[in-house]
Amino acid sequence: MHDFHFPGKKVLCTSISAISLTLSMPVFASMGNLGTSYGVMPSDVASAQALSMFNTQVSATYYNPAYLAKDPRGELTVGLLHAEQELRASGPNRSGDVVSDSPSQHVLIGMKTNLGSLTRSGYPLYLGFVAGVEKYGKELLSFESETSEDGQFLQYGREPLFLNIGGATKLWRGIDVGVAARITLQAETSLDTRSTLAGDTSQERFSANAKPSIKGIASINADLGETFCPDKECFISGFETAIAYRASSNSKTTIDANVVVPQVIPEPGLPLAITTIDSFQPEIFALGLHYRGDGWRVGGSIEHQKWSELEDVFANDTIRNQSGVGNGLRIGFDDIVVPRLGGEYQLTNTFAITAGIAYEESPLKTTQNPEINYFDNDKIVIGLGVSAEYERTRLLAYPIRFDLGYQYQQLQKRDFQVTPFGSQTADETVETDGDVHVVAGSVTFKF
Repeated sequence: MHDFHFPGKKVLCTSISAISLTLSMPVFASMGNLGTSYGVMPSDVASAQALSMFNTQVSATYYNPAYLAKDPRGELTVGLLHAEQELRASGPNRSGDVVSDSPSQHVLIGMKTNLGSLTRSGYPLYLGFVAGVEKYGKELLSFESETSEDGQFLQYGREPLFLNIGGATKLWRGIDVGVAARITLQAETSLDTRSTLAGDTSQERFSANAKPSIKGIASINADLGETFCPDKECFISGFETAIAYRASSNSKTTIDANVVVPQVIPEPGLPLAITTIDSFQPEIFALGLHYRGDGWRVGGSIEHQKWSELEDVFANDTIRNQSGVGNGLRIGFDDIVVPRLGGEYQLTNTFAITAGIAYEESPLKTTQNPEINYFDNDKIVIGLGVSAEYERTRLLAYPIRFDLGYQYQQLQKRDFQVTPFGSQTADETVETDGDVHVVAGSVTFKF
């Protein structure tokens, strides 16, 4: 949903500021995505992403594409994810404390196959993709970005499109490598028009286009036992390790408008330009360790997320740079380290349970962000899930798997200073916190 207005039907051309207001865009932006905020598939949600680097499902294209080679079988996965948030900011001057409670709802689809069968050599080459679409498929290109006098949360906004494509192959004994592409959209629109003071336009020329922005993901995975002692058991048998790198990415929208009002704004007209980003993902370097026992497994990961680069990105954002470039109050971000720990236990030949926990520190360094008034909190993430894989069914020739995952995120209390429009002095201190509940389910067909 593009919620903005070009000078046209209701153009206020009596002053530059009035026309600028007609181009303002109310926004509900998210500096995160489906993968970093919750987890792509239900098994990722259930482990709080602690086991995501060692997940054989198609979500590996985002977390660790090398792991696509771990299971030679192909698969088709479809699923749904629903995230319900209640994000609060309480203060003495507020009648209510709920700032945001809009849910995020995704329909998910993913597929993996071995392309090695296309060649005479038969050398394994695995290809996978995963896609998520907001509002159960009803939103593909929406974006929002705004200044806010009451305050807004940095993360947990909607992300209309999540798309990853990747491939993997076996490099050497127990060692797999993989690469993937994270795809976002860069939209550009332009408008040239002549207008009267009443808002009647003529000689309009409008264009809009969107192009993909492709950012890389690369990883390497090693089964230590298979690599160093393939012929017999040794003390490192069962251990796996993985390293993954994900480049930063974002969705961006650029709007260029030019308005000519005869006898008021002559040629070449008044140029109005807006550039804003949505759904930013930082550069992430992740290291994971995994141990698989008899009917159980445990694993964990450490992620270094480079949020500090968002400061420069915001400096070029015509909406968010209002908050302090040149006045010493620029929005500040810290790089953070996110630890995750999880495990899985095989209850029977069919059923398994998964659990995980993570602690995510807030990257937002500044507690006073004039005009933007961002809030963000440290959070504890706890996940729990169940999976069932049926090897034989009456209709299908290959196994079918069902996954159900639940995740709870508790936002820790933190104080922020809220600054009204046109001022650099805070007029209110609010205490922010929140609760996030995520439920996801999927069915996977093996082939």
